Amino acid sequence: MTVDAVIFDWGGTLTPWHTIDNAELWRVVCEPHYPDDHHNRAAAAHQAEIALWDLARTEQRSATIFGVLERAGIEPTDDLIATYLREWEPHTFTDPDGIAVLRQLREQGIKIGVLSNTMWPRDWHEDVFRRDGVLDLIDGAVYSSEIDWTKPHPEAFRAAMAAVGVSDPQRCVFVGDRPWDDIHGAQSVGMRAVLVPNSDVPTFADATPDAVIDSLSDLLPLIESW
Repeated sequence: MTVDAVIFDWGGTLTPWHTIDNAELWRVVCEPHYPDDHHNRAAAAHQAEIALWDLARTEQRSATIFGVLERAGIEPTDDLIATYLREWEPHTFTDPDGIAVLRQLREQGIKIGVLSNTMWPRDWHEDVFRRDGVLDLIDGAVYSSEIDWTKPHPEAFRAAMAAVGVSDPQRCVFVGDRPWDDIHGAQSVGMRAVLVPNSDVPTFADATPDAVIDSLSDLLPLIESW
């Protein structure tokens, strides 16, 4: 197998898996901006976020963080967004093993892509990758916030291939931590799929990855073995 491109999931794959209390995160975000009503505002934001992620799971329809705030009746002021991003920042750092792998792939001339189910806009993700020194290593990225579909919809994966300039899915490898979104989705369009398992991610009985790795540092030897 010749590999022309490796496309990565973001959260839980290029970033280490974190268990996050989203209800508490919203409380912390809302408190300084709605001191008299932050509990209700946070609960509304949390419920709106759950509803839109449920839609992504059941219908593969995308959403944005601004849609969450609109549903919750929260104005997306610059100050509120800054608080939100500050609370999320500890969960966004790129895995050091991932940074090394991206550099090794680039040295081998293999295209690098990102396909993320996310409500965040592109510029937020690019700020994260720029901060971590890897933005220039990524040949193309697709964020579900910018398209109609989320993983595992085939169009999301086809968009990711187009973003890195590759047309043959059999020459692509997808790396992700979710059996349904990532493994099943990638295999449904003909990619090989590599699972980085996390215990908190739901299983999917019909998804059998082509390989399982415990660390992104194991990815290059695996690809070379193929």
